Amino acid sequence: MTVENALRHRKSCRAFLDRPVDGKLLRTIIEQASRAPSNGNLQPWEIFVLTGSALASLKVATCDAIAQNQPMSTPEYAVYPKPLKPLFDARRFAIGEDIYKVLGIARDDKAGRRAQFAKNALMFNAPVGLFAYIDRSLSYGQWMDLGMFLQSLMLVCEDHNLTSCAQGYWTFFHDNVRAATGAPDDLMLACGVAIGFEDTEARINRVHSTRATIDDFATFID
Repeated sequence: MTVENALRHRKSCRAFLDRPVDGKLLRTIIEQASRAPSNGNLQPWEIFVLTGSALASLKVATCDAIAQNQPMSTPEYAVYPKPLKPLFDARRFAIGEDIYKVLGIARDDKAGRRAQFAKNALMFNAPVGLFAYIDRSLSYGQWMDLGMFLQSLMLVCEDHNLTSCAQGYWTFFHDNVRAATGAPDDLMLACGVAIGFEDTEARINRVHSTRATIDDFATFID
């Protein structure tokens, strides 16, 4: 698969097959993704990978917390600034509406929307939960580096016939994740990434987010 094809094919998968991913393949993918660039070669990513009973326990604990209406953790950083400028808010709104439309969940069906959102806690049935941390002492440049690692990871997944879904959702359950990963306190959870094999029969996986045209964001100066 070419890089261009991987970019075009990649999407946020929200329904995975109940099929394990080989541990050696996971190590290969993560090692390949570590060739991502970073300022000063700091390589600031700290990665924890949960599978099997470890991931199952995290899913159960998180679902139980939701069922018992326990308060979510306060995120340690703002996934979205408040308020979002109208342009960005419109894009976020649009992808949400695309998801609920393909599932046939009406705008006023609050229970249906909550049930779909809660599937985040199951990582959409993915057999692999990767959690990306960064040292609290680092700054904006290193967060950019971490983003490049994560993009590399998701593209390498495509090359190995795997799919993924990056989840800022887990920032609201960072205490649960830390209990599962044993990450030290000097690391901050950036996000989770669900990894596995796509359920191609699931309607939700028909959603492929739109993109702005190049003229909307790129300026060419001779």
